[in-house]
Amino acid sequence: MPLIRCPFQEETVQSSLVSVPGGVSRGRRSPTALATGSALMLIAVLVAVFGRPVPASAAGTGPCDIYASGGTPCVAAHSTVRALFGSYAGKLYQVRRSSDNATRDIGALTAGGVANAAAQDAFCAGTSCVITWVYDQSGHGNSLGYQGPGGVGGSDTAANATSESLTVGGNRAYSLYINPKNSYWRDGHTTGVPTGSAPEAMYMVTSGTHVNSGCCFDYGNSETTRKADGPGAMDAINFSTQCWFGGCSGNGPWVQADLEWGLYSGGSQSWNPNQRAFTSKFVTATLKNNGTSRFAIKGSNAQSGNLTTLYAGSLPSGYNPMKKQGAIILGSGGDCCNGNTNLSAGTFYEGAMVSGYPSDQTENAVQVNIATAGYR
Repeated sequence: MPLIRCPFQEETVQSSLVSVPGGVSRGRRSPTALATGSALMLIAVLVAVFGRPVPASAAGTGPCDIYASGGTPCVAAHSTVRALFGSYAGKLYQVRRSSDNATRDIGALTAGGVANAAAQDAFCAGTSCVITWVYDQSGHGNSLGYQGPGGVGGSDTAANATSESLTVGGNRAYSLYINPKNSYWRDGHTTGVPTGSAPEAMYMVTSGTHVNSGCCFDYGNSETTRKADGPGAMDAINFSTQCWFGGCSGNGPWVQADLEWGLYSGGSQSWNPNQRAFTSKFVTATLKNNGTSRFAIKGSNAQSGNLTTLYAGSLPSGYNPMKKQGAIILGSGGDCCNGNTNLSAGTFYEGAMVSGYPSDQTENAVQVNIATAGYR
């Protein structure tokens, strides 16, 4: 393009003219909205001047603080590795050990910090553990339980709690490592998750090295009925090697939109030639949808670099307006897992869903925050 642009500016390449155990406590937000806005401005300025992520200590905020400062607050925030608000010091997830079926909540080490992996290690020593709940940090109560007996109902099982360890900012943590027959769900239609044609967006940090072509490694808005209820009933990020309509280029994995009755690489059933694979160990994937006319898909290496816009344009035919139902799915498609099981594989480190249609500036700042977090 002829204009000189700063790093992390949007790179648009296509356009067309169930009860939760315990309460999730969350302290009053701090810093204030003014401080959060200042931090977001500082991120933007430093990126523009230096062309690289700023040190973590300079930001002092989490992804959900950045979304809120842009007018698109998080209505669900999930992670097994870190807090997604600068002030959040509560529980991140729950593990259950096989020796006696006892459970333990694993929290953040500090406000805005990483998970207390040592607490999990101590609790699970000498036995095996699974992750039963991923708690919602947003205060809306949209915690995710596994879709199986003892969870939120269904036919799946909880994911092994120790399949993958990593470091974030030099501190050890565990991922939510999804294999076939693992998945998580929440009916959030009365607790803030957008429904119908209301605008929304979401992001997740996943892995380009643990994927398959099974249906469907999704994170986002899904059916409360857990049935395939037609076009527009879903609005979720899909990350996989699944080629739904055919004609795909390469082997993936790709960031696509699961809008129900199809995984969309762009605005039609034809393969979007501007799609590209993301094979790095850590991948940022984003999706936003204004509910009536437009949606956008982006991806990036989660350790560094720009968000690449893979598609920004019209909704596919038959998906205008959207008919979202407001459940949250993680690790499976929308018509799972009552009487059937999840077939997908994928890794989930963190993610959030927001109300509204965030600006490119906001999404770029979230990517800076993720890259600064220090995934290794």
